[in-house]
Amino acid sequence: MGHIYYMMGKSASGKDSFYKKLIEEDKLKSIVIYTTRPIRSGEKDGVDYHFTDEAGYNKLLEAGKVIEERVYPSAHGPWIYFTVDDGSIDLSKGDYIGIGTPESYLRLKEYFGESVIRPLYIEVEDGERLDRALRRERSEAKPRYREMCRRFLADCDDFSEEKLEAAGIRRRFENRDFNECLSEIREYIADGYKGQ
Repeated sequence: MGHIYYMMGKSASGKDSFYKKLIEEDKLKSIVIYTTRPIRSGEKDGVDYHFTDEAGYNKLLEAGKVIEERVYPSAHGPWIYFTVDDGSIDLSKGDYIGIGTPESYLRLKEYFGESVIRPLYIEVEDGERLDRALRRERSEAKPRYREMCRRFLADCDDFSEEKLEAAGIRRRFENRDFNECLSEIREYIADGYKGQ
């Protein structure tokens, strides 16, 4: 039976980079979630996310396929991120990795069972995160600075100490140096998750 390693962290914490590295080099299978937000430059449909619209979301919801969902009131209207039971997660075939929030982590833990899901929480000092987010947004064809600021502030609530505690997330990986942090994550996975 495989496990689901669930990567969490505030925006610009590096979680997407760790996620991609663990898929490419460690052969973890990805859980590709769905979203109604616009595609960013460099993203690929079906790889980074399954991009859909509100009608597509409603169709999956009505079919009973949505495991968990999050709605964010972006500066450009509401964006929905959601995990779907679309047959792509088969724990008999190995380990998976996904990305989300403490709230989505709790929902997946309820759905798949506590013995299956393993949290990976990434932390970065707020000033460094803001600098990274700004650099990333500047590289976009159409920078959305207002949305970047909204996300930065919303993360204070989404990843509050109370929510982390309620989700049972105690182990943290501090991303001061990417390679050192990646080594710690790999060691954690290789040790078979000996608690948090």
